[in-house]
Amino acid sequence: MTEPGSAVAPGAADAHTTRRLLSLTGSAFVVLAAEPLYLLIDTAVVGHLGSKPLAGLGIGAALMSLLTIVGAFVEYGTTARAARWFGAGRFDAAVNEGVQATWLALGIGVVVVAAGELLAGPLTHLLAGGGGATQHAAESWFRIAVIGMPGVLAVLAGNGWMRGMQRTREPVRIVLAANALSAIASPLLVYPAGLGLEGSAVANVAAQAVGGVLFLRALHRAAGGLRPDRAIMRAQVVVGRDLFLRSAAFQVAFLSAAAVASRMGTAQIAAHQIGLQLWEFTALLLDSFAIAAQSLVGAALGGSDAVVARRLAWQVARWGLWAGVGFAVIFGAGSMLIPHAFTSSGAVLHQAHLLWPWFVAMLPAAGVVFALDGVLIGAGDVGFLRTLTIVAAVLFFAPLNVLALVWHWGIGGVWAGLTAFIAVRLVGMLARTRGSSWMVLGVQS
Repeated sequence: MTEPGSAVAPGAADAHTTRRLLSLTGSAFVVLAAEPLYLLIDTAVVGHLGSKPLAGLGIGAALMSLLTIVGAFVEYGTTARAARWFGAGRFDAAVNEGVQATWLALGIGVVVVAAGELLAGPLTHLLAGGGGATQHAAESWFRIAVIGMPGVLAVLAGNGWMRGMQRTREPVRIVLAANALSAIASPLLVYPAGLGLEGSAVANVAAQAVGGVLFLRALHRAAGGLRPDRAIMRAQVVVGRDLFLRSAAFQVAFLSAAAVASRMGTAQIAAHQIGLQLWEFTALLLDSFAIAAQSLVGAALGGSDAVVARRLAWQVARWGLWAGVGFAVIFGAGSMLIPHAFTSSGAVLHQAHLLWPWFVAMLPAAGVVFALDGVLIGAGDVGFLRTLTIVAAVLFFAPLNVLALVWHWGIGGVWAGLTAFIAVRLVGMLARTRGSSWMVLGVQS
């Protein structure tokens, strides 16, 4: 981003913005992909212990993922707030957003650890469908892994303020270093050290602690001090409330889809899992555009440049569209081959082919939705996003899931619900972005 008041030729400014957009997108993608890649490695390591430990890891990891949404606002909310200060040339205030977000992250992390230890038994019992070896394995893994939650949230806060200030290299180095440590430590602790499944959890905690410490060190160097400021933290919590409700709406939608698919039959839930994993992988790249948009749009609005903010909004929307079209072409062309990489069951393949047209058709729209989601988060328009997501999830996605079960629409009906969820958000975001309500100029307290 150019300094406020500097004279730059339009073509040069566009080229500079495009480079920053690409740089931020690439950085965000690496950070987003690191965790799923590590989970694949950890799953392979634990898988050789047997089906019960693997099932326990799956339940424990799902719980950890669910708990993470409690503090996810310290990442996205911090990116938007820090970006505004950065765009206004107030670098000290931008870093201070990271300081306050980190205090919140550590505080929330301690509370989550206490709640997790208290509720580990009941939660794993619920998800495992009762007691037994699987529940015992899940509880044992989770009780260790949840200790790393303050580190997890500190890493999210670190990613947030660094992205807001368009520092693209440090988050990548830190996240890759922490995940590489865990990937090396996990097999060593599980097998030679003889810790079994618990070794996987210890490796997780070690990596999260290292990542948190590295981000804290970078924050201390940038800020020169780590004094808490309650007023800023209160403002961050207000943003966080809306982002939390938005995330909760996502959880309701996708949990209802899984519940409906599981009641349709084994082949349906297996095919749904294949489609969902491919969807989540695709979302990594699409979400990286959104994260880049958060930083650049927030900085443009912080610098009171409405023209650049609007141009960025439509530029990143076009990029999201073309990325979605690219994925649609790839998955459409591979419709007869890609599902075979996940299963050899004829029944599961049949169900996968039923959901496939919905999966492919929604991808271009999803690309635009992800991009504009980032634009509006970067603008601080999280109240609108909260309401739109709740409406799309509760009034469209979840009811269509239930109707698919009641009226025997099959797995295609479930994915029609997901398509409707994307379509409703697309219409709402396009209408919002065409207007000017989201373009609040200057810094926000």
